[in-house]
Amino acid sequence: MKRILQQHHRVLFYGSWILLAILQAGLTELRDDEAYYRIYALFPARGYFDHPPFVALFVKAGMMLFPGVLGIRFFFLLFNVLTVFFLEKLLPSKNPSLFYAILLSMALIQLGGYMAAPDTLLIFFTTLFFYLYKQFTRKANWVNTLNLGFAAAALLYSKYHGVLVLVFTLLSDRYLFKNYKVYIAGMLALLLYMPHLYWQYQHDWISFRYHLFESNVNPYKVSYTFDYIAGQFLMAGPLAGFILLPAAFLYTPERRHEWAMYFTMGGTYLFFLLSSFRGKVEANWPFHALIPVIVLSFAFLAEKEKWRKWLFRLLPVTLVIVLLFRVMMIADIVPLKPVQKQFHAWKDWPQKMKEITGGQPVVFNSSYQQASQYQFHTGQIAYSLNYYKGRKNQFNFIPVDQYILGKPAWFFDSYNLKDFKDTLQTPAGTIGYRYDSFFVSFPQLQFITETPTIKLDGGGFTHVTFTLQMPAFYHSFIRNSTIDFRDTIRVAFFNDNGWIKDVNTGMTVKEAARDGQVKIQINPGLPAGLYNYMIAVNCGSLPPTQNSKKYNLFIY
Repeated sequence: MKRILQQHHRVLFYGSWILLAILQAGLTELRDDEAYYRIYALFPARGYFDHPPFVALFVKAGMMLFPGVLGIRFFFLLFNVLTVFFLEKLLPSKNPSLFYAILLSMALIQLGGYMAAPDTLLIFFTTLFFYLYKQFTRKANWVNTLNLGFAAAALLYSKYHGVLVLVFTLLSDRYLFKNYKVYIAGMLALLLYMPHLYWQYQHDWISFRYHLFESNVNPYKVSYTFDYIAGQFLMAGPLAGFILLPAAFLYTPERRHEWAMYFTMGGTYLFFLLSSFRGKVEANWPFHALIPVIVLSFAFLAEKEKWRKWLFRLLPVTLVIVLLFRVMMIADIVPLKPVQKQFHAWKDWPQKMKEITGGQPVVFNSSYQQASQYQFHTGQIAYSLNYYKGRKNQFNFIPVDQYILGKPAWFFDSYNLKDFKDTLQTPAGTIGYRYDSFFVSFPQLQFITETPTIKLDGGGFTHVTFTLQMPAFYHSFIRNSTIDFRDTIRVAFFNDNGWIKDVNTGMTVKEAARDGQVKIQINPGLPAGLYNYMIAVNCGSLPPTQNSKKYNLFIY
């Protein structure tokens, strides 16, 4: 037996890794974000509100090959295996047992590596980029130059965090700035990335504005920083993180590609540490830093016997934890609501609601997760009507509402249960629902002004001219409809702590749409300070939607 393990360890390791990944991918319920990326794939585009388009591309490709959950995850499962393959090629020496022990000590790589998510793509293309960069540092020929350019573009198409890999790689070696082939690779990457940049330009750089200025901006809490630091040890472990992270940082790189990984690892962790002073940082945001952690900790542990012994001692405990989580994710055997909500929230009840609703379109209040999951499990038209005090998502841009506007639909809400006569208890939470025989809302109606900043004295007001933009089917519907939409157009005011107040304009959608350009009075009645304001529209009892960007308001 020992001889068989020695001779065929790679086949056994990779075979087991692939088999477990296939079983996990095929038997684990679709996660909320995965269902959301499936919605991306149903509406192919060169960009999306939250992410670049690669995640949708590979979800779509998998769905064309296989039905159901396995199709959605197929290419991500494949990339997970290829990540392991190229990681092994990045190691400075051969020590298969140590390499396997490090990978098996990282629960997240095993439990989440098959999921259809931008992070899965990012860690694969990060690994591939460092492998190709290693080839480039050995021989900067044209093949390696072009490969490097393609890999850099793929990083950026996977997730915007990929730019950190490129920036810190450049900072790791000043001689790169003297090599003209680096500029050729950069220009190739930029050329390949231009379709997405042009999409961003067409959509007013919406993703960049959201991630840089709107997302994760909250008053600072000390817990943000401590949670971030603790989360990174758990991400690299959960137990072995306290060995692997220090080992990676204690290693002194000897090769140019190792310095690139060291800078990327340190720079990424520092970048998000500083971000924690701006708001809450999700634990998975520095996920790609685990690639340098694996390679550099391997190089360190290969020379440190005592450290290796502790890694191997902790490994059985980690494997037991991973096994328990695998079972928990697949089988609904743990009677705890948080576990059920996370992994088993969408069994049975969507089909029950499909019967109640008669298969008619369903609109969820501000939940792209629920709308995406419900659509996957029932095949019904499902839409997220996003509340003006919250965040936008891709449902603000896909034309699903053209199939709902002016037609019978059902409204589902998890937030305002007291407003509903009918409710349903589900593992995903309690949901209120009601029938609407004539659904009307205008989330894609946009008020746009060329005056992004206005200044007022303490008691003053001003009029701002807005141009209306709307899809053609909105224009036709508003022009031809004879019913009262029971709508209001309001100006909502915000400061750094959130929403402050609304001021009703007294204007209706029909009046605003008549000329396509309107003057709206901005009369905040607020003390001196810096504020934002936006235009919001609601119809009947439906929640108001975001119908403009947030514009700047300065009161002195």
